[in-house]
Amino acid sequence: MTRERRGLQTRLIHADEELNDSSAISPPIYQTSTYRLSSPEEGARLGAEIAPAKFYTRYGSPNTKQVERVLADLEGAEAALATGSGMAAITVALMSNLQAGDHVVAQRTHYTATITLLAEVLPRYGVEVTQVDQRRPEEFERAIRHNTRVVYTESPTNPTLDVTDLRFAAELAHAHGAIAITDNTFASSYNQQPIALGYDLVVHSATKYLGGHSDVTAGVVAGRRDLVERAWEYLRVYGPVLHPFEAWLLLRGLRTYGLRMREHNRNAMEVARFLEGHPAVERVYYPGLPSHPQHELARRQMPGGFGGMLSFELKGGYDAAYRAIGRTRVCALGVSLGGVETLITHPASMVYAHNSEAELRAAGISPGLVRLSVGLEDVEDIIEDLEQALS
Repeated sequence: MTRERRGLQTRLIHADEELNDSSAISPPIYQTSTYRLSSPEEGARLGAEIAPAKFYTRYGSPNTKQVERVLADLEGAEAALATGSGMAAITVALMSNLQAGDHVVAQRTHYTATITLLAEVLPRYGVEVTQVDQRRPEEFERAIRHNTRVVYTESPTNPTLDVTDLRFAAELAHAHGAIAITDNTFASSYNQQPIALGYDLVVHSATKYLGGHSDVTAGVVAGRRDLVERAWEYLRVYGPVLHPFEAWLLLRGLRTYGLRMREHNRNAMEVARFLEGHPAVERVYYPGLPSHPQHELARRQMPGGFGGMLSFELKGGYDAAYRAIGRTRVCALGVSLGGVETLITHPASMVYAHNSEAELRAAGISPGLVRLSVGLEDVEDIIEDLEQALS
């Protein structure tokens, strides 16, 4: 079988082999900030390169090169850039393509810090942002201006699991000379391939499913080579680098990514069905359920599955939500997501605490909303734990 036709799990394990110049099966960690140069000429050449592997660790390292190779292959991208966090990836992807006087079309519902970046930070740099209801494609179309440079999306959204029509958004951006960037963290590359749907850049918080073990903070920008190189120039100046050990941890996590995502998908579907039938639950937000208003769109653009994330509204609002999340035993109370363990949290008070009440209302985040990152425990134990917490 040719390299191009190898299966996903094989590529996750072998895609970076040619970048490991040692005989160690597990690549060495290059825990150094700089490298010995063989000559002044080599130093001049490396200093002028884009993202050299062995020059200065802010520019890159063998460990980042290895993980970037795997990430680019996973996304079907020309290139990838590893960053120190998911928000570093989002910021680098946006800021490297914007300047004062530009306009961005984005959604009302995004990750908490992304909302702050869009609503507060970008306007301070002279960039206008219009946020629309991502469930209505016509709102994206109405928001486009002559100076729109980026259409920025996230699907499914954190934490309400709304689905954006990604192909429509990408085609709209390109029809008006803009680029399309999307956050693929919640969906995962296993389930959804935005580049195949027309996107120019894809960003992830690699802290989540890509790393998968709640032991590394990282991000990735993947897509067109010219845009990734432009993002690297921004990273070189602002410095949100992924350090060698963290890059090694991320690569270690990626080796089992396909296996983990299959189980996340399976467990989350079973938990969503259980919650949908529970008398204490008002509503479940999971695109894999036929009751989700955008289930058919999710089926079309998420061929790998519907992910490990879900949210649910409890009858009784805030008090019921706090009572439930304080009683779980298997489901750990904590923020973040995408790890092997199930995490439960209250988005309004714990994740979106730095956003205004108006921003929460616009994003559809209510006091009774609970978010669940369904992990890899035996699903019967997760369901039993939720049953006792909700009783």
